[in-house]
Amino acid sequence: MFDNLSSKLGSIFDRLTGRGALTEADVFDAMREVRVALLEADVALPVVKDFIAKIKDKAVGVDVMRSVTPGQQVIKIVHDNLVELLGTEAEALNLNVTPPAIIMMLGLQGSGKTTTSAKLAKRLTHVDRKKVLLASLDVQRPAAQEQLAVLGEQIGVATLPIIAGQSPVDIARRALTTAQKEVYDILILDTAGRLAIDDALMAEAAAVRDAVQPHERLLVVDAMTGQDAVNTAQQFEQKIGLTGIILTRIDGDARGGAALSMRAVTGKPIKFLGVGEKTDALEVYHPDRLANRILGMGDVVSLVEKAAATINHDDARDMAEKFMSGKSFDFNDLAKQFQQMRKMGGLGSLMNMLPGMGKIKEQMKGAQLDDKVIKRQEAIIQSMTPAERKNADLLGAARKRRIAAGAGVQVADVNRLIKQFMDMQKMMKQVQKLGKGGFMRAMMPKMMGGDMSGLSGRE
Repeated sequence: MFDNLSSKLGSIFDRLTGRGALTEADVFDAMREVRVALLEADVALPVVKDFIAKIKDKAVGVDVMRSVTPGQQVIKIVHDNLVELLGTEAEALNLNVTPPAIIMMLGLQGSGKTTTSAKLAKRLTHVDRKKVLLASLDVQRPAAQEQLAVLGEQIGVATLPIIAGQSPVDIARRALTTAQKEVYDILILDTAGRLAIDDALMAEAAAVRDAVQPHERLLVVDAMTGQDAVNTAQQFEQKIGLTGIILTRIDGDARGGAALSMRAVTGKPIKFLGVGEKTDALEVYHPDRLANRILGMGDVVSLVEKAAATINHDDARDMAEKFMSGKSFDFNDLAKQFQQMRKMGGLGSLMNMLPGMGKIKEQMKGAQLDDKVIKRQEAIIQSMTPAERKNADLLGAARKRRIAAGAGVQVADVNRLIKQFMDMQKMMKQVQKLGKGGFMRAMMPKMMGGDMSGLSGRE
């Protein structure tokens, strides 16, 4: 997400910080480029105009122009205004009510509403420790209710039994009665969608709203539809009334205009971001963290949270001891590191969260690298014998040929992984000298293969 915008803003700000003293003309030229970059990212024109006007007023002030680092001061002004545009702070769901808290999910067909309902239910169950009931009110789309039942079984969340012939309002009332009798904390109602907004859709949604009085009315919109997503949100807000928005397919939207426009145009908070297809790929929306990502400042807090949620604590304890001692690090440990990276969202996700990694990310793009590289390296390790994984000194020419054949790669790929492994072994001994931040910056290129130009080109 925001890859194109981040790259363009990074180039603009690099020029600003490289000039030392700035004139008003320098700032105005930079703001003109920022304006173009935002428009190309599909941000709504009124939002762009207001954003640039606010920055210009502050960026040409005396305090900035006479500052020792005027370029950095301008970047801070852009950052602060970007946070304000995105919503200032995260807004939690309204769950502090007499149970069950009722969450009504709204949206068009294809926005990912049913899948997002399941993702939200899983998060509320496993992270917030709530007892959740899922109910599908979609009697229009074939097998929609069955789809939610299957998803509920997969994530370990109860779903309302299906009774054929009931209307959406009747299902909603039955779901509420069930949730009250069986003492559920939260009831999630997955309403029907349409290919486009129409009177029947709105009337049905309004009838359900009036029947059960939901505490949250969340609109699920596809970020990849750009300004259409913003227009959809406006219409639902006008006719149904929203308490929040969930943007899906954020990971597939390199422009990001919907996220930047949504809060400003609708006045409603974005509460979650859908960042992948897996049932745990739902992130709480933090405006300040998102602003940091857009401006290439990373998001270390989210990185730590994601690591805490996915890492095996016993493995982490063992690995920490090896990292600090610089001893006994073998290919089994390296394989665990690759698996952990994939659990945390892969190379792209990690690169977005680490500060100062934009140039390396551009290098990855140029070399056409992706998570297939990690899978290929895992395959090489899996083709080794247990003894070879423990002792790299055993890996002579004949063994390398056998491993390459078993993994379906070239011997050069095996040699490259071995070199990478050796480099990481050396780095283990430098952990205490580098400190945590320096360690991560040093480790990332090595975990991505060191000489990245030689890893691309093969499937």
